[in-house]
Amino acid sequence: MTGKHVMRPARTSSLEELQAAGRLETLRKLLLSDSFAPHLEKPLVHWAVPSDRRLPLAFLGRTLGDLLSSPFEELRATPGIGRKKLQSFFKLLARVANTDRAELELPRAPLAASTPRAAAETEGPNGFDPTAVSELLWAQWRASVIRHGLGGEPLGRLAPTLRDLARALWNTPLETYAAMTLAEIRSQRTHGEKRVRGILGVFHSVHSLVANMGAQPHLLLRIVPRNVDAVETWIGRMLQTPGLPGPEEILAGFVRPLLDQIRTDGTRQMVALAENRLGLHGPITSVRQAARTLGLTRVRVYQLLNDVNDIMNVRWPMGRHQVYELEAKFQAEPWRTENPPGLEQFRAAVELCYPRSRRGGNGSLLKEANRHRTACPDARAS
Repeated sequence: MTGKHVMRPARTSSLEELQAAGRLETLRKLLLSDSFAPHLEKPLVHWAVPSDRRLPLAFLGRTLGDLLSSPFEELRATPGIGRKKLQSFFKLLARVANTDRAELELPRAPLAASTPRAAAETEGPNGFDPTAVSELLWAQWRASVIRHGLGGEPLGRLAPTLRDLARALWNTPLETYAAMTLAEIRSQRTHGEKRVRGILGVFHSVHSLVANMGAQPHLLLRIVPRNVDAVETWIGRMLQTPGLPGPEEILAGFVRPLLDQIRTDGTRQMVALAENRLGLHGPITSVRQAARTLGLTRVRVYQLLNDVNDIMNVRWPMGRHQVYELEAKFQAEPWRTENPPGLEQFRAAVELCYPRSRRGGNGSLLKEANRHRTACPDARAS
């Protein structure tokens, strides 16, 4: 027997088959309209998501136009396509039909493929479900990144939390993944589901923020972590204000936003150490005192402190310059101020986030910390 598909023996049409044929005909008329023409050359797999079950595997590699031009009897008779697989096929066609037609009229760029209105499919308890991301939805997210000139931003700068992003990806620019399909990303070595989930989370958060923003040639989009913006605003005001701020103002405008950023990205152990070193619940402590209070070795304390510095370097790379500029300004103020307020907590926060040298120096403590980091990967800030 020759032909494109092997036909099964004819079966008596049942009510269920008649209903299925009618449903296909309804979807066929809709999807063959001019509004959906850009989709016809795409394979059906573009509308599949990892959470789909009983996918019609025999259809996934065929283009939408090819499938829509095939008679119902031919589709039904395809080997491997039973009643449940046919229902899954209709589900995918319905997903295509949920495409936002307005988005199809946008100019087509290399990454700005037409995309479905699939927000409901990606809504999880936290507003994001990585198992419900299709290739077309991914194309929409990466198009947003490129369209707004964010490809050069490192993943770690824009991640909802660094705990969900592998450390090896913190400084990887978004454009690295904006040039790939989901299938290409998943085929990369070391890119398991957890790493892919972290990448998708960054693109999802960026797209959610900028998707409905129009382009203005005279304006530049800048995205920074909320806590970093709060500290930068406070530093800018302090640099323009004569005199020294009081301890409460330093705590509210400088220390707490930095601690909130560490709390967003770091482990509980890291947060406890930061609070201890900043004197949030008592006097400011030394490394030796912090280790004793928290029941940690000095090696572990140095490792955690270096992890804090790593977090701040990726979240706020200009922070070192800005905080040291402000510190220099504060150091000059006491000469013109009687009874200047104490700056101990300010200096402790600067040393916590942007130390002048790597903790542990170049001696045995740092070497031991590095050996501990290698031997105990679970101890790293993820």
